[in-house]
Amino acid sequence: MKIKSKILIIAGSDSSGGAGIQADIKTVTALGGYAMTAVTAVTVQNTTGVNSVISIKPKDIKDQIMFTCEDIKPNGVKIGMLQSSNVINSVAKALKKIKVSRIVLDPVMIAKGGAKLINQSAIKTLKEKLIKKVYLITPNIPEAEVLTNIKIKTLQDMIIASKILLKYGVKNVLLKGGHKHSKDMEDILANKQGITIFKNRKIKTKNTHGTGCTLSSAIITYLSCGKPLKKSCELGIKYVNQAIRSNPKYGKGHGPINHLNSIVIKRRLR
Repeated sequence: MKIKSKILIIAGSDSSGGAGIQADIKTVTALGGYAMTAVTAVTVQNTTGVNSVISIKPKDIKDQIMFTCEDIKPNGVKIGMLQSSNVINSVAKALKKIKVSRIVLDPVMIAKGGAKLINQSAIKTLKEKLIKKVYLITPNIPEAEVLTNIKIKTLQDMIIASKILLKYGVKNVLLKGGHKHSKDMEDILANKQGITIFKNRKIKTKNTHGTGCTLSSAIITYLSCGKPLKKSCELGIKYVNQAIRSNPKYGKGHGPINHLNSIVIKRRLR
């Protein structure tokens, strides 16, 4: 497979391999991209939850970004876990210098098991300093509730929240509806052009660890290959759904999804 694009991933590490920078690398690679990384934190976790979070110094995060991009210019950037105001400010400064227009921000705030991964000060800084610099933000419902200070229970609530997020200066919002209690999945893409709703049948499984990281990484990979935003979101959602459907059923808690679902091995491994 020929490499189609180069993606810089700025995110935290997941020792269980299901989410975070590990899921990002697997996704970018499976979809034909070349993954580079700047690690923001190291988490000690497995499918049952997060045990601890070890932060990387903001200067070291910025140095990872700058030194990598001086050598290999990325076609797109995916941002995941940014756990403090200092980290967010450091990343924002680095992004200003590397000048990449395709940036997808997945505002990772709460782990699948419920552990909080970002403090209140960092949430404020994220809203004021970073959101306006990115091309697309991909919050789930709990993250959108934190960012907008409204409760989201219905599709109409999702639309209202998306419009509030657009007022923060981001060009596009993909609000994920997986936490809404319904038989169908409704994800909303909002921008100045209007609202697009992606509707899919919800897959009943507890193995959904890393779906948010995976979706944002899939979208930036498609975007960086030149596909339009709506198509990139549609293909990213399809990739994640197939990954959920074919999950390997690992672990005792919220298991990982199958990032290799896009790869077909035509011959038996000997």
